[in-house]
Amino acid sequence: MSFAVIQMVSQDDIAANLLQARRLLEQAAAGGARLAVLPENFSALGRRDAAALGRQEASGEGPVLPWLRSAARELGLWIVAGTLPLPPRDEPDGKPRACSLLVDEHGEFVARYDKLHLFDVDVSDSRGRYRESDDYAHGGQIVVADTPVGRLGLTVCYDLRFPELYGALREAGAELITAPSAFTRVTGAAHWEVLIRARAIETQCYLLAAAQGGIHPGGRETHGHSLIVDPWGRKLAEYAEGEAMLLAERDAGEQVAIRERMPVLRHKRFFAAAEPRQPDVETL
Repeated sequence: MSFAVIQMVSQDDIAANLLQARRLLEQAAAGGARLAVLPENFSALGRRDAAALGRQEASGEGPVLPWLRSAARELGLWIVAGTLPLPPRDEPDGKPRACSLLVDEHGEFVARYDKLHLFDVDVSDSRGRYRESDDYAHGGQIVVADTPVGRLGLTVCYDLRFPELYGALREAGAELITAPSAFTRVTGAAHWEVLIRARAIETQCYLLAAAQGGIHPGGRETHGHSLIVDPWGRKLAEYAEGEAMLLAERDAGEQVAIRERMPVLRHKRFFAAAEPRQPDVETL
């Protein structure tokens, strides 16, 4: 029931990034992990040719998908492939999605999650303006899949700010949730850990948060601090900056006990939104 989280400092050189990722995946497999999570944009960060890269991969001419298949097969490892650009399945020339792929130990693609929430935000850092929707289109559905370490829900980075997504994954049976990310240094310092731990506590799931952690092309700086958090909100592993492999185990019995002692899913109540109105002074 062991799993690993990989932290990287990806650049715009795909071949170099894949070499780095392979080395860290080998460490995960040697440590006994059955599943490993790569960070967002693990194969390239800082490039602006997402559409071209996505079309190349979808046509079978790109380097990343064959690399994923062979790495999973040769290492006997399930891999959550952070994100990479891929066009919609039914629209090969369409705007790419930021896809998180789940690959099994035989090198077969088991699931694909297209990132729902895109990072269109102004940040007080050296870059200042982020508009992910310039390069990507939104996804449209949640994804869960069975793995050797439990039922896995897939999310990506900015999704962490939308707890309703995580609640839906829990209701769909998720026991672990992945969050490959590339948080900025500014937003990460302010919100990263509290969001990861909150989503774990709310859903009573393990959160596997694989981050980018360093300086990238164009002066972009990412926060790092990859985390593995258990269903009680405890940090099982963390690494600040630079590349790293974090390893932890799922205690399925304890997770069941936590959910039985505090059955939040059964306690959930639905309510109608209130109509906006001026307060009635006489009832205050």
